[in-house]
Amino acid sequence: MAEQREQSDVLERFLRYVQVDTQSSDEHADETPSSEIQFDLARMLADELRSLGAQDVAVSDHAYVTAHVPASAGAEDKPALGLIAHLDTTEVVSGFGVKPHIVRYEGGDLVSGEVNGAPVSIAPDKLPALDGLVGEDLVCSDGSTLLGADDKAGVAEIMALVARLLEHPELPHPRLGICFCPDEEIGHGASLLDIEDFGCTYAYTVDGGAIGELEWECFNACEVTATFRGYSIHPGDAKGRMVNASNLFCDFHAMLPAAMRPEYTEGYEGFIHLLSVSSTCEHACARYIVRDHDSALFEAKIALMERAATFLNEALGEARVSLDVHQEYRNMAEMVADYPQLIESAKEAFEAAGIEPRVLPIRGGTDGAQLSFRGLPCPNLSTGGYAFHGVNEFIPVSSLEKMVDVLQELVARFA
Repeated sequence: MAEQREQSDVLERFLRYVQVDTQSSDEHADETPSSEIQFDLARMLADELRSLGAQDVAVSDHAYVTAHVPASAGAEDKPALGLIAHLDTTEVVSGFGVKPHIVRYEGGDLVSGEVNGAPVSIAPDKLPALDGLVGEDLVCSDGSTLLGADDKAGVAEIMALVARLLEHPELPHPRLGICFCPDEEIGHGASLLDIEDFGCTYAYTVDGGAIGELEWECFNACEVTATFRGYSIHPGDAKGRMVNASNLFCDFHAMLPAAMRPEYTEGYEGFIHLLSVSSTCEHACARYIVRDHDSALFEAKIALMERAATFLNEALGEARVSLDVHQEYRNMAEMVADYPQLIESAKEAFEAAGIEPRVLPIRGGTDGAQLSFRGLPCPNLSTGGYAFHGVNEFIPVSSLEKMVDVLQELVARFA
């Protein structure tokens, strides 16, 4: 049931931000941002940053929002620290017309809403973390869309911190760079951020899951497009002549071990994931993503797919299977490992705010990976949300509020 409660600053911001449509478009879009609607939230945030008193507030032609918060007295000579979140929501599930509401969770299935007369819910056996959230106020969508905590929770938490620091300039912090990026969900993310102009020595993305998560390792990632060229002829005359592209795809896919599918992997285990396939007798095309934290195992997965294609071509006596490998991002651990102080400072900040830190590998990507390889070391912090990229997405109000305290503790350690 919905609960009436006094709204904290971060909660009020979050509820407003998720109602601004920012769903990114297809990952192969030629423009950044991939959807013009991302400018709506970008301009809103810029106006709010100016009203709070932030400096150098700008919205770029590509919908990057940047600003700076001056250092507290005595910390002017400390290295500047960046805080980064992303504007867009995934294109996988509708993010249009989000209607957030607060549910007091009393155990059992979490029912976020109702669609066509049927409840939209998630059970503790599917999400065991629910058992630890009994009695909490949870922000949910109405069940017809995702919520958008990924990553508008991060946006709201950073904005609430900025408001707190500018209202209380005595709170210790170095000069802060604030950035809200477009198109993270489709892998474009921070690619167009002017790091030199941003002017930070280190940064953190606020784009993780359950509160306390701290991540500095992510997948190595690529997308593989497999194309199958068939030869169509009347099936009555097909013997020894037809080459069915759909069957070629089936043969190829069968050579990829089922144990490497994401539904059978966890932790540091990588995967090969079939995203989509379209096929006829004449032509078939399958899109895969390949992920692994270990670079050697990552390359081995790509090599496995290449061997499968080679086997089929040799069996046919001609090249009818081809692969196109598009590299996406690399494991940021290669870069962040040289800056252990970033991990230790984050751990201390969580602990000071009464949260147990949990260092985990990201089973995905983050703007921090791209930024780390571009010279801005950038681990990832939790937002407090759960069940991202689906209609069951939610975030505890207490997590939103606690993460602002964590960020305050974190920036203090750089002062």
